[in-house]
Amino acid sequence: MEMHITGKNIELIPAVRDYISKKMGKINRHLPNILSFDVVASEEKTRAPDQRFILQVTLDSNGTLIRGEERGQDLYSASDKVYEVLMRQIEHYKGKLPWSKGRGWGSSSIRTSTTEATLGVKAETTTEGPKVVKTKRFDVKPKSLEEAIDQMELLGHDFFLFYNPDANRINLLYRRKDGNYGLIEPVTK
Repeated sequence: MEMHITGKNIELIPAVRDYISKKMGKINRHLPNILSFDVVASEEKTRAPDQRFILQVTLDSNGTLIRGEERGQDLYSASDKVYEVLMRQIEHYKGKLPWSKGRGWGSSSIRTSTTEATLGVKAETTTEGPKVVKTKRFDVKPKSLEEAIDQMELLGHDFFLFYNPDANRINLLYRRKDGNYGLIEPVTK
């Protein structure tokens, strides 16, 4: 398992690096097939001292990326918070796996407790996750990147899907937390 710990706008002392490394190393017990950790620590000048330090962690578990980001008054508290976030995400991820507890390959999510089974009564408890509740369809028209930015701003959306004739494919433009834009260009393999 590789662990990359970097500081952005901040110099990390060895004690902080060791603490983060040990804290993130504990995650390996709960999800043993982690290939790498990418940890980025940064500091922002904010009015709220408990929001000053930011820790972003991305872990790669055989191609599945799990990401967490938390803020704290110091990097120790931020790493404790991001550890809890990652643990919740890992438990959620492990619950989605077909071989996880209570689920078999292709089995439904109906569970029966042993006491109710002995009485001859089936208890049906379905575990449903988020589902698609709305579908929108719209024409994707060719636009340059600048036109797509203008259209997104006019609509007041945080993202905009458009056909980019320069790249000859569909692109997704989105607004980042720092106010800049991001562009997702799909690549087929």
